[in-house]
Amino acid sequence: MMRPVLALGLLAMSLGAAEPSTPAVLKIVSFEVAQDAEVVASVNAGCAGCDWGRAGREAAVLRLEVDGAYSQHLFLTRGAAAADYKILLGPLGKGAHSLKISLDRRASAKTIANAEVTNVAFNFSHVSDPEHDAVALAPVLYARPNTIGRFTDVPLLMWYEKETTVRGFRFRYSVVFSNEDGGTPADRLLATWGRLTDLEYVYGIEFDRDGKVIEETFQGKDHEIVPFRGRREGRHPLLYVITDNNMAKDEGTTTQRYTLAPLAVDLSGASRELVMDQNPWTYTVTALEARREGRVRNSPKPGSKRIFDPRRYAVLEACAAPEDSAFATFTFALGVADGRGGTRFFDSTGRVPEFKISRSPDNFPNGCFRGAVALPEGALARDVKQIQMRAHSRPPKKGEVEETGPKGPARLRRITRLFLMNAQDQPDQNVFSWTGELILPLDGDPVNIEIHPSLVRR
Repeated sequence: MMRPVLALGLLAMSLGAAEPSTPAVLKIVSFEVAQDAEVVASVNAGCAGCDWGRAGREAAVLRLEVDGAYSQHLFLTRGAAAADYKILLGPLGKGAHSLKISLDRRASAKTIANAEVTNVAFNFSHVSDPEHDAVALAPVLYARPNTIGRFTDVPLLMWYEKETTVRGFRFRYSVVFSNEDGGTPADRLLATWGRLTDLEYVYGIEFDRDGKVIEETFQGKDHEIVPFRGRREGRHPLLYVITDNNMAKDEGTTTQRYTLAPLAVDLSGASRELVMDQNPWTYTVTALEARREGRVRNSPKPGSKRIFDPRRYAVLEACAAPEDSAFATFTFALGVADGRGGTRFFDSTGRVPEFKISRSPDNFPNGCFRGAVALPEGALARDVKQIQMRAHSRPPKKGEVEETGPKGPARLRRITRLFLMNAQDQPDQNVFSWTGELILPLDGDPVNIEIHPSLVRR
């Protein structure tokens, strides 16, 4: 008599153990496609109890299926408040379709029991639409193997730029990852890029003037730009993230993937980080990840790979003559009122030589760059009184022959942005900009730019 009861008990325990991994259907949406189209979905969703900055509560992870087939996973990185997540559903034919959204409990944070999808809106990009090709060619990213089951280095958004080339034109696709587990450490990222995210070029395709494909490339291991020869879904290339600094390959074995809807961005007069400024929530996510992963300290030493609280940093964007980046690197210091009538300067390098800002004229043709420096706790925008700019001789890169003869000086032409961070880890208002021609002697004394109170934007 006891054996059947024991068997039933074990069965109940087995079912109970399996239950957390069973996807919970949150929403099923039926929609109609009037004619063949690339379909973009805007999923408005939130997760009560989610907190990207707390271990065990990082995020709910959604599993999406289109017409019964797996489409992608979606991390609700933005916490409890409902937010729009724009994703691609791919090329769909004319007729009726369905989108099923489930909570993937196995992929979600341990303590997350549910999430809510409040609305799904659809946008249809047809062949005749101006943006159709850019949407249809956006790459699909497969997860890096050592990020599956973890909450790190998540792709947050994708953007593209349309560039005119000598032979025709090119689409360039890049991704904002929430961090990079390998490569540049946090303190150097802030000093030389002004951010904690990882911004990476992932895929490009060039056409001639008649619309014929000339070249397709992606960024592979060691930042090598290599030809794309991989598989596609429709016209979407499939790429697999393979390195801890989020380089890709056109083949792989992971099955979890992300299909972010690409945003059109014009970076002709700004650094790539403008994409983050236009989506300030990305700053919040990366700051929370830095705290959760233990990269934040009260008093980190320069070069220790640790940082101050992200809210203490001021970010500067400046633009030099583009060709000057071939021989010069840049640093800056911010002069802050010390409360005693004097000014104390905070250097972006922290006196670490490797923290100079270096850009390639080929990859950054507009000459714009960013960096960040930590200010004293409680410092306000009105406390920043001066900007000191310096130019330094750029050492030759590996395998590069150093040019002889006179070089420089470098020429600074714009300061486009200077902002502090707010309590939400997002950029506060831009408080200063400047345009002119400032000569920066190579390896010479700094050049001062005074910030008069009348110039500070409040």
